[in-house]
This record gives sequence, C-alpha cells and structure tokens, in this order.
Amino acid sequence: MGNFLAAKVVAVTGAGRGIGRAVALACAAEGASVVVGDLGVSVDGASPTSEVADGVVKEIEAAGGAAVAVADDIATMEGGRRLVDVALAEYGRLDGAVCVAGILRERMLFNMAEDEWDAVLATHLKGTFTVFRAASAVMRAQGSGTLIGFTSGNHQGSVSQANYSAAKGGIISLVRSAALGLHKYGVTANAVAPVARTRMSAGVPMELKEIGDPEDVAALVVYLLSDRARAERITGQVYTIAGPKIAVWAQPRELRAAYGEGPWTPDRIADFLPGTVGTDPMPMLARLDAMSAAARRGDRPHA
Repeated sequence: MGNFLAAKVVAVTGAGRGIGRAVALACAAEGASVVVGDLGVSVDGASPTSEVADGVVKEIEAAGGAAVAVADDIATMEGGRRLVDVALAEYGRLDGAVCVAGILRERMLFNMAEDEWDAVLATHLKGTFTVFRAASAVMRAQGSGTLIGFTSGNHQGSVSQANYSAAKGGIISLVRSAALGLHKYGVTANAVAPVARTRMSAGVPMELKEIGDPEDVAALVVYLLSDRARAERITGQVYTIAGPKIAVWAQPRELRAAYGEGPWTPDRIADFLPGTVGTDPMPMLARLDAMSAAARRGDRPHA
C-alpha cells in the first residue's frame, strides 16, 4: 500500500470494469477509502448487475484496503446523490469524485434514434453532473476536494458517434465551469481524455497508434486527486494519457479576428472572411481524407 492518497475518500463511477476499476484499485492502493460505483451494465447500457461493483470491493479488501459498493444509476439525481451519501455515511467525508461511467450507442447521425441520443447523454454528461452536483456541495462545505470528469479525443467530432462526442464535449465545459465556480472554495476540477485498451476502445474502427493500459490512466487520476496536484494549482485542465504520452489540451480561445467597416451583408462577408478570418482546419477531417485516400490505394488506415 502507498500513501499518495492517505486518509482520503474517493468515489468512482464506472468502477467495475476497465479504466474505472483500475482507478478504484489504484486509489485504494495509495491509501484512499473508495466508493465503488457501477450499475454493472453492458457496453450499450443493458443488463445491470450489482456483482460487478461487489467484485471490485472484494479485490480492494483482499489487498488490505477499504471500499464499499454502490450499484445505482448515476443518470438520475438520486443515483448521483446516493454515491456521495454512501461516502459520507461510511467514511465521513469525500475528497474526490471521479466520473468514468459510460456507454456507447453507435449510429450515423442521420439514422440515430432519440433513445440512442438520450441514453448516451444521460450516462456520460448527466451522470457526471449528478455526481458533481452532490459532491461539490460537500466539498464546498469542507473547503477542499477534487472533481474529475472523463472526456475523449472524440470531443473533436465523430463520424458515427455524435451522441458520444457531444456528451464528451459537454463534460469538458462542465469541468471548466466547475473549476471556475468552485475555485474560491478550494475545490479543483479537471478532465482526462484517455486512450487505453478497454471494452469500449475495442470497437474503434481504426488502428490506434498511441494507446496504453487502464493502469496508466489510473496513475494520472491518482496524481490529480493528490495534494501534490493541488499544490501545483492544477484545475480546469484536460489531459490525455496514452501509454508513454501525457498531453494537455488547449483552452478555447479566439484564433483570429478582423474588423470591417459599415454593416455586414452576405456579399461583404463572402468577400471579406476567406482572406482575413479564414478557417481553422479540422484535424479529424484531414484524417478522414487521408483514410479515404489510403482506402482507394488499398492501404491499411491508421489513427
């Protein structure tokens, strides 16, 4: 057992499998008491079972750690609040909330059904909000705490997962809002965009050249939950970890601006915009073009 998170209490959603499980185990190994939250569903959100969360609790206890399972649906306000209430009832405080839980409903935008949109947004984005909402109230009163949301490089856009991409982009904005709104109360908020071998990444329709294991991601999360990260005033950040690589994403800002004279008309904008403000090329669109060109040549596509 380590002591990076000694005496801290951490709640983790999606903690029954993959990255969430690795995070829960790593937090416990570094001295934290862990609330293992997982509804125990399949990748598409079906067939819930509490055995998934219970199994991770047994692993933690077998290694000498402290943990308790919660198998509620964090897409509901009650589910998010219960995760926090259990932490308080069992351990008396909450120092970290890590929202890893997610599902996939892959479909092209023009074929996507309402329930495919709603289910993904509910689990990823609303599920992060419900936990953040309950946890932030406790952390504000404590004067300390850390919120960690899980996003994805897919927040840049996705060919066939517009629901997932929109949810992950929303999580980034939620994390940044939490960082701003809770800063004066001593609470930090950050996001992680992992690239790791999990049951969700197994369905990515291209080869990922930079990819690691869930344990790599867990190490970053443990650091972000620690007092050492707080001492560095790390908040409002989005980090990617992919095997040996750690990267930080840029903060949103205006890229270029130009000013005209007189009222705008469509004709004036058509003459003015391309040569002044211009565009900011989409990296993902360039990849798609490269993949299409490779397919025409018979080459294997790469990420």
